Amino acid sequence: MQVELMRKLSDRSAQICVIGLGYVGLPLAVEKAKAGFNVVGIEMLPDRITKVNRGENYIPDVLEIELNLVVQQGRLKACADYEVVREADVVTICVPTPLGRSKQPDTSYIEDVVKQCLPHLHANQLMVLESTSYPGTTEEIIMPPILSRGFTIGTDFFLAFSPERVDPGSKKFRITNTPKVVGGVTPNCSALAKALYEQIVNEKVHVVSSPKVAEMEKLLENIFRIVNISMINELALLCERMKIDIWEVIEAAKTKPFGYMPFYPGPGLGGHCIPLDPFYLSWKAKEYDFSTRFIELAGEINDSMPHHVVMKVVEFLNEHGKPLKNSKVLLLGVAYKGDVDDSRESPALKVGEHLLSGGADLSYFDPYIPEEEIGDTIYRSIVLTPENIRDQDLIIITADHSNVDYEFVLEHAKAIYDTRNVFRGHKTSKVRRLGT
Repeated sequence: MQVELMRKLSDRSAQICVIGLGYVGLPLAVEKAKAGFNVVGIEMLPDRITKVNRGENYIPDVLEIELNLVVQQGRLKACADYEVVREADVVTICVPTPLGRSKQPDTSYIEDVVKQCLPHLHANQLMVLESTSYPGTTEEIIMPPILSRGFTIGTDFFLAFSPERVDPGSKKFRITNTPKVVGGVTPNCSALAKALYEQIVNEKVHVVSSPKVAEMEKLLENIFRIVNISMINELALLCERMKIDIWEVIEAAKTKPFGYMPFYPGPGLGGHCIPLDPFYLSWKAKEYDFSTRFIELAGEINDSMPHHVVMKVVEFLNEHGKPLKNSKVLLLGVAYKGDVDDSRESPALKVGEHLLSGGADLSYFDPYIPEEEIGDTIYRSIVLTPENIRDQDLIIITADHSNVDYEFVLEHAKAIYDTRNVFRGHKTSKVRRLGT
């Protein structure tokens, strides 16, 4: 059976099902369709289904012309019916894995997908989990229900984990030019998963010995980032007290050609990955009586940054003879980082909530996000006119979108607090930068 499935993967005649057409699933589905596979996406949001089937894009990292082309060619369609799993040779799971209030992993989306798929699974099928979770998820959550159907993993059913490596907003790194990691439950599972991704990516597909290794590898990537960002945020706070410009320090450190990689301070961490994923491991480590101190400390430091930003804003307003209460404050960018339309876990929203609790008259502008809930109120992005800018007592740069005319903002603003170093090199009393 493995030989037949391998043939289908190699000649791209395999039918592929991608479950979850969000920031990970839709780009993956489009690339699989572009490679020549016939792809069906399962999605529970009706609006997304309609848009995909019309060839209309809703994810910034997908080119609408490419989505439209594969839809017109009949290589990609979307539905909400798990019955299509019955016709699939490959099932890829790309659903959310959020954290609960106590920062415990919520694997309910994965569990529900497996439950929905179970009646439709068949022999000679490959299932790959791409959703980030703790080491053991593939074998502890997905494998037992499959075994209960009477399948033998590695013989008549194949199961693997391959971590997504999407860099939202990146113009340089896409799915096709980013190396892939796969870890199968058995060598046969790994071989098939490797064969699948070799049809899609132009870079190396690196095979590890198990799903647990692949799951841990993904967490290592994100823990590396959260710890280093936390460290640079802490140094930024120290540099403020020492009257040293942290951004100048970083630029100087970047001149070293070895042993250093630049990270940058900011108002906190956002997105679905870095603020959340490391805590899957922190939670799992407790099973082994182990405390992940770096992860916990990194979380504490980064969680404190929005509050620190507001405290500096209060100081800046006071220097202009204004209290925070009733001051008009504009958040410039509510996405979690520049050039994305994703506000999940955005530090800008946390900054906004702190400002509201202090009585500020809040508004925001974001070219990617026309409407956003901050606190308990739905706000709409304002228009950046000279009048609207001059009307603000202070503007906070919370996301550095490349399509914003910051010189225009500077020309008309009374005061700006810059958390993203947009105004590097500017010598004006109008601007105060984080970490200086």
